[in-house]
Amino acid sequence: MREVLKNYINGHWEGGVTTGTSENPSDLSAPVADYARADARQAEAAIDAAHEAFASWSLSTPQRRADVLDAVGSELLARKDELGSLLAREEGKTLPEAVGEVARAGQIFKFFAGEALRIPGEKLASPRAGVEVEVTREPVGVVAVIAPWNFPFAIPAWKIAPALAYGNTVVFKPAELVAACGWALADIISRAGLPAGVFNLVMGSGRQVGRVLVENRGVDAITFTGSETTGHQVLQQAAARRAKVQLEMGGKNPLVVLADADLDRAVECAVQGAFYSTGQRCTASSRLVVEAGVHDAFVQKLRQRMRQLTVGHAEERGTDIGPVASAAQLDTNLSWLEIARAQGAEHVCGGELVERRTRGHFMAPALFLATPEQRAAREEIFGPIAVVLRANDYEHALALANDTPYGLCAGICTTSLKHATHFRRHAQAGMVMANLPTAGVDYHVPFGGRKASSYGPREQGRHAAEFFTTVKTAYVCA
Repeated sequence: MREVLKNYINGHWEGGVTTGTSENPSDLSAPVADYARADARQAEAAIDAAHEAFASWSLSTPQRRADVLDAVGSELLARKDELGSLLAREEGKTLPEAVGEVARAGQIFKFFAGEALRIPGEKLASPRAGVEVEVTREPVGVVAVIAPWNFPFAIPAWKIAPALAYGNTVVFKPAELVAACGWALADIISRAGLPAGVFNLVMGSGRQVGRVLVENRGVDAITFTGSETTGHQVLQQAAARRAKVQLEMGGKNPLVVLADADLDRAVECAVQGAFYSTGQRCTASSRLVVEAGVHDAFVQKLRQRMRQLTVGHAEERGTDIGPVASAAQLDTNLSWLEIARAQGAEHVCGGELVERRTRGHFMAPALFLATPEQRAAREEIFGPIAVVLRANDYEHALALANDTPYGLCAGICTTSLKHATHFRRHAQAGMVMANLPTAGVDYHVPFGGRKASSYGPREQGRHAAEFFTTVKTAYVCA
């Protein structure tokens, strides 16, 4: 029998009311782990513990917080190969991508170890004689971290690390699909020297655990990454009790390819942005907006490059595209292929189920030629499916790029400094890439979007202080 991974509440490991199993999407005959599902009572106990621990942790020294975060970052970096293998098995990300994600999580913790020592403040002159004004940042309180399955180390890291750095306490709920990765991260944090209750892990369903984290008045702030539908529900429920909310909810990101672009480079940007990580990234470039002069040539080159991609077991050397993360997500992807065909999109290549030596959720990346009003060109798919839209010229390409309810990331491939500069200013997105894949951001800079993609302050970098702290203005009469 496999060991059952437990929840971590108030400094102790606890079982749950039921047990779940996380699968290996590369080999369905080899489950990854069994884990204990917490119930509402345990989620409430974790919140109570975090609330109790906040009084002392919020007043802890910056050095103590820095030491804890640095220790977590160091262990992640030291174990990146081992933990990357776990990530590849459980989520299906290729091994190089998985190892890179764990390393990024380690870098995030180390970055915020430094930020714990650099919490900003201001001292201002008052117009009143003998009065001093000081503006400081203080922790918000208990932070609920609700993380998705597609980046099970990096996304929790960029939420948990700043929360702790600025003196907050945390209740962390990972996605059930990647419970073992969430537990592994929690295990490292639990051994880093935190007082009991400062960090808590509760695994379980959104209906049980997630609902409590959103509705419980003991939670002061909620940081959520997931679907737009769930994000809106979180916002509505949290707003009713005036909790602070930060949402990242996806994208339908354009990659514009102009006639003057280096087509080989543009194709690589498209392949990496649209299909790596099996397209399961909110920053994936699933809308390829190509200027008419190079449209056909680009599509031909892209088709040829897609045929060179190897779909296979996430841990096997030479695999370019791992499996789809779950049976449910694979069914969603297949339904999108039918939707695209039914609405008249022209199928270029891909989309077939792929058989390998192990039974898994293997799917060849798919490409369609579409028109802007078709659903496949407007709605987030979250899989290895991309569409190409034809643009008459740069102005038309820019208009198509902005013609989306989302606004997370936008990219352009061009050798024109004029067009790259104009696009950077006029693309309606929180992040813009020129001659780079839309998917792939650094750990020390702000992450987030506009429109339906995001709500609240940015994640990552120094801008994380906007969400994880509250500002206090103090007056002193000398």
